[in-house]
Amino acid sequence: MQTTFTPEQLQDPGIARSNEILRACVHCGFCTATCPTYQVLGDELDSPRGRIYLIKDMLEAGRPADAKTVKHIDRCLGCLACMTTCPSGVHYAHLLDHARDHIEKTYKRPLPERVLRWVIAQLLPYPARFRWALKAAQLGRPFARLMPDARLKAMLALAPHHIPKPSPNDAPQVFAATGQKKLRVALLTGCAQRALDTDINDATIRLLRRFGCEVVIPEDMGCCGALTHHMGRAEQSHGLAARNIRGWIAEKRAGGLDAIVINTSGCGTTVKDYGHIFRNDPLAAEAAEVSAMALDVTELLERLDLPEGAQKGIRVAYHSACSLQHGQKIRTTPKDLLKRAGFTVVEPTDPHLCCGSAGTYNLLHPEISGELKQRKVETLEAKRPDVISAGNIGCIMQIGSGTGVPVVHTVELLDWATGGPKPHRLDVGNDGA
Repeated sequence: MQTTFTPEQLQDPGIARSNEILRACVHCGFCTATCPTYQVLGDELDSPRGRIYLIKDMLEAGRPADAKTVKHIDRCLGCLACMTTCPSGVHYAHLLDHARDHIEKTYKRPLPERVLRWVIAQLLPYPARFRWALKAAQLGRPFARLMPDARLKAMLALAPHHIPKPSPNDAPQVFAATGQKKLRVALLTGCAQRALDTDINDATIRLLRRFGCEVVIPEDMGCCGALTHHMGRAEQSHGLAARNIRGWIAEKRAGGLDAIVINTSGCGTTVKDYGHIFRNDPLAAEAAEVSAMALDVTELLERLDLPEGAQKGIRVAYHSACSLQHGQKIRTTPKDLLKRAGFTVVEPTDPHLCCGSAGTYNLLHPEISGELKQRKVETLEAKRPDVISAGNIGCIMQIGSGTGVPVVHTVELLDWATGGPKPHRLDVGNDGA
């Protein structure tokens, strides 16, 4: 794709990077075949190719974002299926990040939308605040039908019926390895996950300890910044990320770290991109060091050589989170681990398509998200599974809200298969989250 940025514009590192990405695009349209929003809406401007044209026009002109551009960029899930499909290696994720940052800086949204986005940004990354918000949503659930805004209805509907108590395992501490110590790792405990489902971190800690890991929950650690990063709120997201970078580097210098383990794939994709995000920042070297240490929990478990388990007679439908399969290119490892543990693993039709969660997308675009959820649930249920497994809390909550089949994190099944407790959702269902 030809571009016409001026030499002055190209002095800006963000423009220079976007120019590289735009020039790699050859207009082939392969991306439209795997774009969920294009499949649902059928509008060229709601495909990656269409959005690339809108972003190019906006950035080249150096103008503020307009309502049309904002509408179509906002509708993007950021699922990155287009990057998996693209034969030219177009890094759509970095282009999308730049566009959203530009929109946030130059476009004034209608007041109700500004308020909604501010509320989300002030609640979801902070577990204590989010927990109180979930309790308030429980009280408001009976009145959801009276809400004039579909997004408010969606927020009430997605609140779990049961909110778990905070887990003591999420507090800063060190868990000794069981038996011989092989590795010392830091676990990112997350933000929304700590309020929605404490079983995931608990299972991860048990599993890692069982196979020789000393697990550290560092002092200075919080939200990875992914949620606000994808909303274009760069200052807030970079502040959250910088705190983590400093905390992890301090822990590595003090006691050593072999890896930073992440069990929420949306977080993992962002942490692995810290090196790019902070490339022009004084923290650039430390950020790159953190990105190099970051591993999805299944990547680390693969290295720990889990033993083969007897066949369980349990049929697991594996949902591949977009941030795992497209963002991190991890496609077979979770399935291989489940099979090795003795589970029968099946995959739905079109496993590359998003479930519609996508961070805050199901709150901001409930109609499109709901359509994608219905499609995903139908393809999963068609496999007649006993349980559905995923590696991202957003997907777990999204799919769980649309099916009666229990939905659990992959580590919960692996923990159970190697000596841990049975995932409680297998007994109480998704409403017991």
